[in-house]
Amino acid sequence: MNQKTRFRFLPLLLVAALFVFTSACQKRKPPTEEEEVLPMDRVAPSPAASTQTVLHKTFSVNTSTTFRFEIPAHAAMPHLRGNYKSFVNQLGAQASDDSANVDFLLLNEDQYADFVHGHAGEALFSADASHDQDVNVSLPPSQDQPEKYYLVFRNSTGGAAKKLVQADFTLDF
Repeated sequence: MNQKTRFRFLPLLLVAALFVFTSACQKRKPPTEEEEVLPMDRVAPSPAASTQTVLHKTFSVNTSTTFRFEIPAHAAMPHLRGNYKSFVNQLGAQASDDSANVDFLLLNEDQYADFVHGHAGEALFSADASHDQDVNVSLPPSQDQPEKYYLVFRNSTGGAAKKLVQADFTLDF
């Protein structure tokens, strides 16, 4: 190659090198909402550390009684705590013994749908035939959508047909 030919390609070589360096130095934009981002890849602040009352009530149970509650989106470590006591009225006095036993179930939305349709399935937590029970359960973290859960009190076989239940439950997240 002669000297003239080398200098003729020099500007072309410099332009190509300049293009490579400028494109390598450009900052990439973070993904926009329109771009596909998986819900599990999103990081959002967890709800402020707080306690929510789920149930603070005395109620009667003939067959079963259900209470729905919801965990807000982005709750990293939801925890259900509480207790219940069941009673029966016997000769004008309240008795809390085996005749007052109830079953307790903590169900997620899918489990509750199975329960309503009469399918026996698993529960996140259950206590069979109890009249005085403490509950302390960690729940799965919610992602970008709130999650629904159900507290079910069911009359145990045997004992009185109607029972009173005093329940206090809170949710920490």
